[in-house]
Amino acid sequence: MSSIVEFFVAPDDTSAAGVLRHGPGQAFESLSSGNFDVEEAVVEWECLLAGGSFDELVDAGEPRFVAEQDDGACVVFAISARLSAALAAAERSGLREAAVAWAEQRAEDGETVHAEIAEAILTGLAALAGSARRRNQGVYCWVA
Repeated sequence: MSSIVEFFVAPDDTSAAGVLRHGPGQAFESLSSGNFDVEEAVVEWECLLAGGSFDELVDAGEPRFVAEQDDGACVVFAISARLSAALAAAERSGLREAAVAWAEQRAEDGETVHAEIAEAILTGLAALAGSARRRNQGVYCWVA
């Protein structure tokens, strides 16, 4: 489980990898969250919003890591273009439905994620994805 999760917009993998040690800070537009397994979550969100199976996405290399510390304390990974597009295009009701479904999936695995918090995360991430797409940039995640 991750203690610090920051989604952010960056022009490319190299720029995104540059935040590995200290996070995106003020250098990039970002959204902070925490206390959930974000690597698993982004795959689950892609399944909910864009289709496909969890195993197929993991087998395809999702999420795609762009940097990590040797001890694994911090990592940076890219949000797939498919998930970013689905988030940016999603209606509020679709985000709400995905949030409720994700909270239910987590509950089945013994984790508590409140639907309201899940919706806030997905809504914020959708706004970030929309901003990234308008600037022809990518969405990344820094985890510490």
